[in-house]
Amino acid sequence: MQSLKDVKIVEFAAFAAGPVVGKHLADHGATVVHIESKVRPDGFRTHYPPYKDNIHGLNRSGLFALCNNDKLGITLNLKKAPKATELAKKIVAWSDVVIENFSPGTMARLGLDYENLKKVKPDLIMLSSSNLGQSGPHAHHAGFGSQLSSLAGFTNLTGYPSGPPQILYGPYIDYIAVAYGAVAILAALDYRKRTGKGNHIDTAQYETGLQFLAPILLDYKINGRVAARNANRDPYAAPHGAYPCKGDDSWCVISVSSAPEWEALCHVMGNPPWSADKKFSSHESRKANEDELDRAIGEWTCSLTARDVMEKLQRAGVKAGVVNRMCDIYDDPQLKQRPQWVELDHPEIGKMHYQRPPFLLTRTPPGPAKRDPLLGEHNEYFYLELLGLPEKEYEGLVKEGVID
Repeated sequence: MQSLKDVKIVEFAAFAAGPVVGKHLADHGATVVHIESKVRPDGFRTHYPPYKDNIHGLNRSGLFALCNNDKLGITLNLKKAPKATELAKKIVAWSDVVIENFSPGTMARLGLDYENLKKVKPDLIMLSSSNLGQSGPHAHHAGFGSQLSSLAGFTNLTGYPSGPPQILYGPYIDYIAVAYGAVAILAALDYRKRTGKGNHIDTAQYETGLQFLAPILLDYKINGRVAARNANRDPYAAPHGAYPCKGDDSWCVISVSSAPEWEALCHVMGNPPWSADKKFSSHESRKANEDELDRAIGEWTCSLTARDVMEKLQRAGVKAGVVNRMCDIYDDPQLKQRPQWVELDHPEIGKMHYQRPPFLLTRTPPGPAKRDPLLGEHNEYFYLELLGLPEKEYEGLVKEGVID
């Protein structure tokens, strides 16, 4: 039996910040219902590749699939008020948890904010995950993942000292917020189990990102130092970088932060004459001559494959890792052994590799067990069997476009 088997979750959510929270809970047995509309499908279905065979389609998005395995997919056109609003409230009354990641104020305009929903479900747990939180002078600013990475300071720290800030790949902070959102829901479920009371969780994705910058935030607060772009350099390690290896665009990262590690690196390299030079004899001197150090190490690494470099250094106790390409991730022996990827059949995508959680519970093993839903795939099952709508009422709502 999975650990969240009896928990029922409804998602008024799209893209990553809301649905991936639900994915983690679905992986552990929760019944998660993903609500969309044919007039406004999840943005990952419509705007974000990759699509199978590069052919666009609402049920062909690999990114949507990755975020929504093991869920039920239903449609509800929330613009068809008041009937859509009343139906949404019936769905909420059936559930334990609501996840929403609309812009602040949207749920209130729909009559589906926490104050309204707890009237139909007094012990409701509701997660509102937004860019900047539900309150504050900037709460209603529009934005997406890259804007949040910039606000939190990541962009200013990424790049070369003489170059401009670099935007991080993808909606980086969305995925940080996902982890906090999932844990907050579990805490709220525990609180409700002990007290019978619900909770409204107001997650500011911006603020979750700040947690990952705590050391340099504290360094400014305590010492007045402002961190800046420094390429791959690190104040406490030298060498510290990505080094070219044998093959096309092949790299290995190496990090040395102690005298024993430096000695081990030199031994693996065959103790070349340059490594005995005084300019490399201490951490301070290596930092002072880091450009020359990187060139010398690069001359050694380029004669070996990245995996050879990694394995030789790892065996010697030096921190090193291959720079994987995306195609390498699926063949990574560590990820295969756990296994991180679960292959499931999808009617339009074909073989799809779904991702397991990064933590495995021995007594209640996780999914994925089922593929992501097609748009509106479970309308009849959910509305008639789980929610218990009379068939005539259901057919009327479909005819009116409320269930579209």
